[in-house]
Amino acid sequence: MRALGVTAASAALALFAAGSALACDIKDFSAAAICDGTKGVITVTDKDPAGTPATVSVYLENNGADERLVGTQEVKGSREGVTITFEEQWKPGAEYRVHVKAGDQVDEDIKPNLVTPSTPCATDSTPTPTPTPTPTPTPSESTPGESQTPTPSPSSPEQSASAPVETASNAPSPAGESHLAETGAGSNTGMIAGIAAALVAVGGAAVFLGFRRRGAKDNG
Repeated sequence: MRALGVTAASAALALFAAGSALACDIKDFSAAAICDGTKGVITVTDKDPAGTPATVSVYLENNGADERLVGTQEVKGSREGVTITFEEQWKPGAEYRVHVKAGDQVDEDIKPNLVTPSTPCATDSTPTPTPTPTPTPTPSESTPGESQTPTPSPSSPEQSASAPVETASNAPSPAGESHLAETGAGSNTGMIAGIAAALVAVGGAAVFLGFRRRGAKDNG
């Protein structure tokens, strides 16, 4: 009987120890402030091997008091750990209180409070492309819709040579030439003078013959 009692006591102690090992505890929970790319987040990990359902609430602290509730989520832990994430664009050195409520086993905060790193999450460093300004046309450049004054081209050699000829043809003629043109005299003056001389000679010969014929009649 005594041996049976010792065995029963040992079994009860073992069951108690096993139950205590599987019980949910605040030490099964941990919190961290990390960066997810360019976004800040707060993570809470539950490593309760018993998998007791728990409710996790995160609060932003300000001088030891809750400033605002970041969020509340449900979690069921495991031996390997289950992590939940709260989106929060935290600032460096900010303080957060993380409270855990798991049935009637846990109802307390993770100690100490979570303090964020001193370095903020990297922002998007991709530069915004600057639009290329449209160049303003200078006065010498051609602008659509504006007329340009044509540049006169230099006179050709033929035009330059013909200019004096046109001037000479338009100059007034000497007075003598103008008078001859008006009276009809010109290149025919010599011919007219020759005809007149011939007529004078013919007239003289006729008069001479007439005198000879009259003298002959008078002598006969």
